[in-house]
Amino acid sequence: MIKIMLVDDHGVLRDGLKNIFEMEEDMTVVGEAVSGADARRKLKDSKADIIVLDINLPDVNGVDMIKEFKENKEDMKTLILTMHSHKEYFMSAIREGADGYLLKDSPSDQVVEAVRTIMRGESVIHPVMTKKLISFHHEENNKEKETVLTEREKEVLVCLVEGLSNKEIGEKLFISEKTVKIHVSKIFKKLKVKSRSQAVIHAVQEKLVPLP
Repeated sequence: MIKIMLVDDHGVLRDGLKNIFEMEEDMTVVGEAVSGADARRKLKDSKADIIVLDINLPDVNGVDMIKEFKENKEDMKTLILTMHSHKEYFMSAIREGADGYLLKDSPSDQVVEAVRTIMRGESVIHPVMTKKLISFHHEENNKEKETVLTEREKEVLVCLVEGLSNKEIGEKLFISEKTVKIHVSKIFKKLKVKSRSQAVIHAVQEKLVPLP
């Protein structure tokens, strides 16, 4: 059972999310908080696996809370669910270790599946944010960057940027899912990142993959 904590100061949204998650057989909401301070207090006893939080909280920026959550509980997963599509918010959230970033206009089934995806150890990025990031860096001078990645690792990295799951990458490259996981792990180590989201950001920033 996936245990979820909701952190948002809008009661209607929390109620809606709670109803959506509680309808799933593998999910339950174990806590709700309206602010950063409230979340800190309730997190101690909630035993939550993942926190779904907004960026705009009454007393703190939600992005700042991510690092704190990760430091207090290393295996804590975090999903940003916000109305903000600004690149700066997105980049800050990923840098602090957010496992996912969705906009509040996302369909409910997408939010539910995002939680499952994150709990599998993968990351979720709203398509709008990926497009904005790629568009921004495409306007920069396209300098070729050196990389220590092997050709196969580069192929896997391209698939990560495309948003493919490990299973889909395996099918596309004709390798096993286990082999994909090994390549992903090596990519993380070489790029000095901790998540798929961070790997995608790094790949686009450093021009490690061809841009459209």
